Amino acid sequence: MTSASIYWYDFETFGSNPRRDRASQFAGIRTDENLNIIGDPLVLYCQPSPDFLPNPMACLITGITPQKALSEGVCEAEFIRLIHAEFSQGGTCVAGYNSIRFDDELTRQLLYRNFYDPYAREWKNGNTRWDILGMARLAAATRPEGIVWPKREDGTNSFRLEALTAANGIEHADAHDALSDVLATIEMARLIKQAQPKLYEYVYRSRTKQAVRRQLDLKSHKPVLHVSGMYPAAQGCLAMIAPVCPHPTDSNGVIVYDLRLDPDDWIDLSDQEIRARLFTSDEMLPEGVCRIPLKTIHTNKCPILTAPTVLSSELALRYGISEERIRAHWDKMMKIPHLAEKVSNALRREDLPKPDDPDFMIYSGGFFNDGDKELMRVVRNTEATELARLDLPFKDGRLQEMFFRYRARNFPGTLTEEESERWRLFCLQRIDSAETRVNHAEDLEKAKTLAEPLQLESLAQLEHYVSMLSELQSG
Repeated sequence: MTSASIYWYDFETFGSNPRRDRASQFAGIRTDENLNIIGDPLVLYCQPSPDFLPNPMACLITGITPQKALSEGVCEAEFIRLIHAEFSQGGTCVAGYNSIRFDDELTRQLLYRNFYDPYAREWKNGNTRWDILGMARLAAATRPEGIVWPKREDGTNSFRLEALTAANGIEHADAHDALSDVLATIEMARLIKQAQPKLYEYVYRSRTKQAVRRQLDLKSHKPVLHVSGMYPAAQGCLAMIAPVCPHPTDSNGVIVYDLRLDPDDWIDLSDQEIRARLFTSDEMLPEGVCRIPLKTIHTNKCPILTAPTVLSSELALRYGISEERIRAHWDKMMKIPHLAEKVSNALRREDLPKPDDPDFMIYSGGFFNDGDKELMRVVRNTEATELARLDLPFKDGRLQEMFFRYRARNFPGTLTEEESERWRLFCLQRIDSAETRVNHAEDLEKAKTLAEPLQLESLAQLEHYVSMLSELQSG
């Protein structure tokens, strides 16, 4: 049987959108469950492909220029192959800091673009994933002893990794370097484990979907404490919530209600009126009308849920949680006729735009069937020089175009003259639209105003790279 281990990791990227932007650097280190390092670190750079423009602010923050990634990196296919080999080892819990919403999403996109199942490594062979940001929020709100919690200017807790490490004397010499961030994350986990061992153990053991579903009882609708960045820091990043119903279209989603607010405000609304109150921006809502505090908890994203009893009466008062009001609001909710049906119907949206570009259809395009998965394995295992010879009968409409882009991004030497021209035009369309150019120019000017003198060289290199890219694509 494979020993359980934790693989700690971090990405640096060329942008802030994990669904659309690309990785620039990766670092990962394996530990045992007692946080002892048991393997050598893996550090990789990823070569940028010519179909996107790196964001100037990202280059400013990380100091990683396209030129550095090109000279020291590997192509994206090799980059994710090496990462996947670590992530998919049996018994591995892949963990990070703010990793569920950012790094794990970036990982899925990398796997998807490069012909892997984007989800299997998260559960297959006893594997799991974890994010210690939620644990830090829980500790700060309910068991703060033994850790220094840095404050923002408004007096609320800051959960920026570099702020936490500085406040607690943890070495973090090069924030926004992937390896430095990974080592700092491990040290932060050690600190919480030492200061609050029971809390650490509880959160670690509660990271699976099964454990989360046991907390979210959709029969009794029993209130539980939910800790999340969705709630204001002034309220401890927590709320007493009641599970309402399964999400109508996401099998991993459970709809919950924040019991701080009186449901009288929406009890008598129709499904359509509830939907409007949920999906209209705050600025567009009529004066005096508040957003209905229904939220989705994703059982596969390691949410932090715990019994209400972890809050002392003093802490509950500090965070604006009145047991009397919570009980009164819960009683009212339980009397709403057809509550689950009403909420489920309100959350069912058919009006959301769906992407038609295969690069961005990981969620809208559905799961790949077993036949296509086998052909995807063939793609991954074929030598670059043989890729052009493959004639693969994909059933999924995304995969033929994805195969062309896979070859073009990673192995452009395998393209015919006609394919090379097709790729040039595709890249030109991606990087040279008026909107892309304007946004990039604005981001560059903003970055220059924020840059220290030594950082201006990184921005100059980026400008040179973008200029060179434009010349190449313009033919």
